[in-house]
Amino acid sequence: MALNPNYEEIGKTFITQYYAMFDDPANRPGLVNLYNAELSFMTFEGQQIQGGAKILERIQGLAFQKIQRVLTAVDSQPMFDGSILINVLGRLQCDDDPPHAYSQTFVLKPAGTSFFCAHDMFRLNIHNSA
Repeated sequence: MALNPNYEEIGKTFITQYYAMFDDPANRPGLVNLYNAELSFMTFEGQQIQGGAKILERIQGLAFQKIQRVLTAVDSQPMFDGSILINVLGRLQCDDDPPHAYSQTFVLKPAGTSFFCAHDMFRLNIHNSA
């Protein structure tokens, strides 16, 4: 496969769709359709999860009711197998908690004429200085 020349547009479109679904509790269950049932991996705050259903179960298990998000940067790169690497830097606030910086990295893998999220890594940027 060759490098996808539309990697930036695909990356930004994916991020817009993903966060619109994630941030709206009514649409959150639809996130399962962005992952593969077996081939997708997520690392959420150090916890490793595999498969679309288990990833959605983890996302649905989050305790917050509302989320506000500000994106600082969305960087995308093409990969030699046709995949797209996306890195997001932003800030989010859940319910009445203080805002926190976060980073999230995705790898979108080609699947026919579309893509699925093969890898998703999320971390709040909180540093313990103890």
